[in-house]
Amino acid sequence: MSVIYPLAVPKGRRLCCEVCEAPAERVCAACTVTYYCGVVHQRADWGSIHEKICQLLIPLRTSMPFYNSEEERQHALQQLQQRQKHLIEFCYTVAQKYLFEGKHEDAVPAALHSLRFRKNVHGLSSVELVPAYLLLAEASLGLGRIVQAEEYLSQAQWTVLKSTECSYATHSLLHRNLGLLCMAKEHYEEARYHLANDIYFCSCAFGTEDIRTSGGYFHLANIFYGLNKLDVADTLYTKVSEIWNKYLNNHYQVLSQARIQQIDLLGKRFETDTGLDEAQEAEAIRILTSILNIRESTSDKVPQKTVFVLKTLVMLYYLMMNSSKASFPRKAQEYATRAFNLAKEQQLSVCEQNTIQELLSLTSAEEAHSIT
Repeated sequence: MSVIYPLAVPKGRRLCCEVCEAPAERVCAACTVTYYCGVVHQRADWGSIHEKICQLLIPLRTSMPFYNSEEERQHALQQLQQRQKHLIEFCYTVAQKYLFEGKHEDAVPAALHSLRFRKNVHGLSSVELVPAYLLLAEASLGLGRIVQAEEYLSQAQWTVLKSTECSYATHSLLHRNLGLLCMAKEHYEEARYHLANDIYFCSCAFGTEDIRTSGGYFHLANIFYGLNKLDVADTLYTKVSEIWNKYLNNHYQVLSQARIQQIDLLGKRFETDTGLDEAQEAEAIRILTSILNIRESTSDKVPQKTVFVLKTLVMLYYLMMNSSKASFPRKAQEYATRAFNLAKEQQLSVCEQNTIQELLSLTSAEEAHSIT
């Protein structure tokens, strides 16, 4: 990191911190186009998103060269816009992943980048800004900054009200975050209203059984669980578990059929894949492990439901084994072992035990392969 010398800055140009927009005193030495008010914000931005996009920012933040023709200039502008759109989605996914992992502080710089690129591409009043506002609101809630969260949500609401082209998916995200805000303020009636609207709009966009709709059911279940309405909460948690189990089982069955139909004599490994991006995988882990913790606290009453969630987690981690994280094969085997032991202990059906045994054998083989 290099210190900015005031005399070297062109007259009339104001350099602002990437994180807080205060007057900048330092510049990133690697890209020389990103500025900070001090070391603290530079480190926060680097750890969150800047390390991943540092070199990608250079062509976006430097003056365009002179082109010999208008055609060349238009082509360069199109490329520039495509890079910005790519960074919008990349920064958004990174911020989402941090939120699902509970890393709210890390999510803020990535969400701010997504918001800035959205403003550059779509303008200051576009409905495309709403997802970034909602990310920042959720991060603020996670950090206990309720007033700041309300400000971001107000901006999102106002933008949606002004727009005539707001999608069902955007309405769903807005109501989900409003529901989370009401939960944080312990306004449970309002929270239920917003989460019910979240489920409605998400169902219109993707269907009632889609994994993207499951988040609304999950948050609604958390409200009823906190209010000690356990029967309603149990029904909703079961719904969420079934949605994720169906989705992951479809991918698992496709992989299993490929193994049966295409026996590779050369010993080539079959590639596993969840069909999810990193943020969705982090969301699945958070939701399913939360439900598992609740199920295990009452596993003596309904062991089948605990085994069901464990099996779903096994499939999730098994399909995520292509990830660079070495802990995934170990996690898959751990959940498979717990599911098998519980199934035997509770004397569940032979068919159920055989299914879990198959999963255990697969995960054990994959872990052994990852070690070698």
